[in-house]
Amino acid sequence: MKKIQMVDLKSQYDKIAATVNAGIQEVLDNTAYINGPQVHQFQKALEDYLGVKHVIPCANGTDALQIAMMGLGLQPGDEVITADFTFAATVEVIALLQLTPVLVDVDIDNMNISLEKIKAAITPKTKAIVPVHLFGRAANMDAIMELATAHNLFVIEDNAQAIGADFVSTNGTKAKVGTIGHVAATSFFPSKNLGCYGDGGAIFTNDDTLAHTIRGIVNHGMYERYHHDVVGVNSRLDSVQAAVLNAKLPFLNDYNSARRLAATKYNAALGSHPNIITPSFDANENDHVFHQYTLRIVDKDRNGLMQHLLNKGIPCAIYYPIPLHSQKAYVDVRYKEEDFPVTNQLVQEVISLPMHTELDDEQIQFITDSVLEFLNQ
Repeated sequence: MKKIQMVDLKSQYDKIAATVNAGIQEVLDNTAYINGPQVHQFQKALEDYLGVKHVIPCANGTDALQIAMMGLGLQPGDEVITADFTFAATVEVIALLQLTPVLVDVDIDNMNISLEKIKAAITPKTKAIVPVHLFGRAANMDAIMELATAHNLFVIEDNAQAIGADFVSTNGTKAKVGTIGHVAATSFFPSKNLGCYGDGGAIFTNDDTLAHTIRGIVNHGMYERYHHDVVGVNSRLDSVQAAVLNAKLPFLNDYNSARRLAATKYNAALGSHPNIITPSFDANENDHVFHQYTLRIVDKDRNGLMQHLLNKGIPCAIYYPIPLHSQKAYVDVRYKEEDFPVTNQLVQEVISLPMHTELDDEQIQFITDSVLEFLNQ
């Protein structure tokens, strides 16, 4: 059996090596390392894939979130509501901009931000909601957009984990996540469903005026060289990373399908066990693209299971072991433990198994057998 990895980037690369290498060589030959033709090619290709008017590439996913908020003109003290159960980058940029983060609990069934908790958190100071499409599953964008419209709030989609996923509206229409809110941010970190070979990110929007503002922000506030019209940052996707992404984007649907197939096999093997709650998803829809495959272990020793898997050479991880409201950097007297019952439960139950495009049946069998071996002791 091939060695099991949490993410097998080498095997994925081997299948597209000629295209990747040719793209990188082209960058080396033309020496346009910043904003070269590969960047513009990728921008246009991703706009077409997503069905969004504007993709603005940038240096990483965290920058993408920060720049999106800067582009909306949010001011110090404005409140921004987001999920407590997510990676720190989501709240990090809110704090960096001297906005006021408002953390709320998530729903137990899908681990995405709770609509009821958003409603309860809205105040006259609230200016934006940041739903996170966690682990690759689309958040309930119909309800979130309806709520935002009713309260005149911006919606900034954190799409770092769900690029390529669809949101199916109640009226039956489909849209790619990241194209529904006022603006969205994504990451091209190597382990993402669409990852480069370094850092990279992008901002999406259908708003022409906002896109123009953001294009200035990512480039030191310049639209014309040495004319700084807005306060900006230095955050650009380099041409080498764009060359890698150009090679990978045509395969994104295939990559996501491979992840969903692996998740289907995991669920089939593990779903009937009384101590396991597997992630639910619609087999006929693309609403979950499984950036992570995350189980909940109930009434059993989750940490013991993790050590058992590691002892057998199976990588696994806990995403996320500490809620944001308990992180030293974000502790606030406004937060009470009773406000976050679901998040506090999830951090004790979740465990993520290997998930990538190259998982084979033999590996999945060994992983699932090993999980069941421990739980059935």
